[in-house]
Amino acid sequence: MDEQTTTDEGSRTLVESVMATIRHRIAARSLTPGMRLPSIRAFAKAMQVSKSTVVEAYERLAAEGMIRSRPGSGFYAAGPLAPLSLAEIGPRLDRAVDPLWVSRQSLEAGDGVLKPGCGWLPAAWMPEAGLRRALRTVARADGAALTDYGTPLGLPALRHLLARRMAEHGIEASPDQIMLTESGTQAIDLLCRFLLESGDTVLVDDPCYFNFHALLRAHRAKVISVPYTRSGPDIELFAQALNEHRPRLYITNSALHNPTGAILSPVVAHRVLKLADQSGLTIIEDDIFADFEHTPAPRLAAFDGLSRVIHIGSFSKTLSASVRCGFIAAPRDWMEGLTDLKIATSFGSGRLASELVLTLLKDGLYRKHVDLLRARLSRAMEETSIRLRAIGIVPWIDQPAGMFLWCRLPEGIDAADVARHALTANVVLAPGNAFSLSRSASRYMRFNVAQSGDDRIFRALEEAMSR
Repeated sequence: MDEQTTTDEGSRTLVESVMATIRHRIAARSLTPGMRLPSIRAFAKAMQVSKSTVVEAYERLAAEGMIRSRPGSGFYAAGPLAPLSLAEIGPRLDRAVDPLWVSRQSLEAGDGVLKPGCGWLPAAWMPEAGLRRALRTVARADGAALTDYGTPLGLPALRHLLARRMAEHGIEASPDQIMLTESGTQAIDLLCRFLLESGDTVLVDDPCYFNFHALLRAHRAKVISVPYTRSGPDIELFAQALNEHRPRLYITNSALHNPTGAILSPVVAHRVLKLADQSGLTIIEDDIFADFEHTPAPRLAAFDGLSRVIHIGSFSKTLSASVRCGFIAAPRDWMEGLTDLKIATSFGSGRLASELVLTLLKDGLYRKHVDLLRARLSRAMEETSIRLRAIGIVPWIDQPAGMFLWCRLPEGIDAADVARHALTANVVLAPGNAFSLSRSASRYMRFNVAQSGDDRIFRALEEAMSR
């Protein structure tokens, strides 16, 4: 076969395909500086090309400085270490269902773009007047609140208040077991740095919040998943995964699961904790949607007493995504190590954001605000459900609390195709496989009901599904 014969990827020649494969491995850091490339014979066999094709590809890469030839020894990856490329780690995914694609489209969208696929409330739903009042209050505080570093654990008064709030959910955490972070995402990142080594196995739900996938990819973890049911993880498959893979961590939402809206049942919670104790599993419980609940769901951290479960949260969803403030509640004997790690990675806490959140939480306006949000989300949930059902899109759970509606599309329709087409109409959607490690949710889609009030969204959906 001639090395210039084109492949089914378009005009790329076989030589270019071999070069692209090596570049991909370097970008994914499976080939690091000094590592030996496969032999020409072995790589030709693996790629199903001629040896001359591999020779030419290696020579071109050597000319570019990507690899080096050592006569009599072979070819080696050259330095320096390539910048980490999350998109290159793991299998190549269609960008329409890549977690980073969904996040970037939502975050980078202009004012004219509709975002039923995003994970936050519209700006008009946030307590702007309360934020402005709190900013004025903080501005009158002493200069240290405006200019100085916060302590590594974070503002003591806010940690005391958070301890009281967690007690309302049955979680006993003293203020010295609570560390403030910039967000829920930073909390998980810090815990992954603290607990994981490269190659460790982490268990997630299937489906789960798509940024768990991206974040764990960045930590070079091996990620496995267990199907999530309407009452929690499939407990038999959960036990099987623990036995087969011995994961170090399990990351989940116990209340208002993202993306499904499901709620963990007490029975499943107890079985999860029993299995975790038997296998030495640590659980990170992400509780950032706590204030959207109508009736408090069971918390793993409450049953466990912060022994094997770490509880995290933030205020990005209810107060402001611009005011970055989250928290970790962890076992007391972990706090020294977490403090050292936080100093090493972010130094002190963001004191200004903490002061602002404390001011808002102490104000009676916050409770009124979240009460209003719950009522407003309930109305939006009902209206969105009716409109989706009318075009053949069926909710997985009828009228869940919170902002997310996990839905099944009609038979034979792929959510990624719908998302790609809707994007041409300036509508950003969140197709199911972005949330599914097993890629088993191609007929599902997550809708943010707070962002789904515009008629153009439903017209774009109907048009995409009729193609």
